[in-house]
Amino acid sequence: MYAVIVTGGKQYKVAEGEYLKVEKLEVPTGETITIDKVLLVANGEQINIGAPVVEGAKVTAEVISQGRHDKIRIIKFRRRKHHMKRQGHRQWYTEIKITGISA
Repeated sequence: MYAVIVTGGKQYKVAEGEYLKVEKLEVPTGETITIDKVLLVANGEQINIGAPVVEGAKVTAEVISQGRHDKIRIIKFRRRKHHMKRQGHRQWYTEIKITGISA
């Protein structure tokens, strides 16, 4: 059984027991969250597609940790202009474990 959910402006295909890093959620570690924006639920050959969301479908997850991804480097460079700008960025994330899918 799997589902397609929306969180943080992105879509994720999730199954029960999976670990997932999503955009930062303001939820303390150890808490349980419920995601109501479920676009699709599939159980074997039975597929339920929402328009735009599946009515009554929920995905529950447990917050495992909060953290930051690896640093990415941004370089802006203009040739022959004596200009170069360097910048780094580390995006915050929340790691969750999918505990249940109900449709």
